[in-house]
Amino acid sequence: MGQEDVQQKEEMGFMDHLEELRRRLFFALIGILTGGITLFVMKDWVFERLIFAPRNPDFITFRAWCALGQFTGAGDRLCVTEINYELINTTMLGNFSAHILVSAIGGFILSFPLTFQQIWRFIRPGLHSSEATAARGVTWAATGLFFLGVCFGYFVIAPLSLQFLGHYEIGDVQARIALMSYLKTVASITLAAGLIFQVPVVVHFLAKLGLVTPTSLRKFRKHTLVVTLVIAAIITPPDLTSQVLVALPVLGLYEIGILQARRIQKRRDKEERSANP
Repeated sequence: MGQEDVQQKEEMGFMDHLEELRRRLFFALIGILTGGITLFVMKDWVFERLIFAPRNPDFITFRAWCALGQFTGAGDRLCVTEINYELINTTMLGNFSAHILVSAIGGFILSFPLTFQQIWRFIRPGLHSSEATAARGVTWAATGLFFLGVCFGYFVIAPLSLQFLGHYEIGDVQARIALMSYLKTVASITLAAGLIFQVPVVVHFLAKLGLVTPTSLRKFRKHTLVVTLVIAAIITPPDLTSQVLVALPVLGLYEIGILQARRIQKRRDKEERSANP
């Protein structure tokens, strides 16, 4: 009976974990739905002020480029004066599907702090007290980096991509871009940039688990550069400028991750010396 009781307790423990996971996912889903419904109701503002804003020559990024051109002596070469491509819808459900897609992705972006917090609350009980204490504030760090990445993708990478792809010419073929193609380009770039900016958080956890060290991170720096350029080539148009704009922040975040891993390693070595004088 004793062994059966132990097995029953282990089974109950496993079921408790599943119940806790279900509860956390439920709260995260509620947050995503709330954000998505809010954006769904604000359709006109979302599409005109956010989604279609990079198609406006008066977009803040284009004005910044123009000012940079004037400052560097390039004149009007960096100024965007017109958008030549047009957006079209070729299916009955196209506009509605686009509305749903924007609301869903936007809902996830808006609710990211809550979603990450729920994931963290599920993981935290499995950590040692010292690890949980060292990771204090991780939700704020992850949230800040995520929104920083989203802004970087939206204001820097997306306009570059839209300008390059929308004005790429082949013969006399005019650019008439499907609405869903446009939305997927903007959404994938923006969301991918936000997730890529989580590199320091990921490195922090891997270092806490002892899976990576400052030495190993420095050893694979060149490999990271190659992987970063591949990722940049996937989420940006095939021109060197936009790829560099993506790669530089990621490499900078990787270096920050190395500094974090070094700090964690020093703390771990100090604790080991204190425990074994």
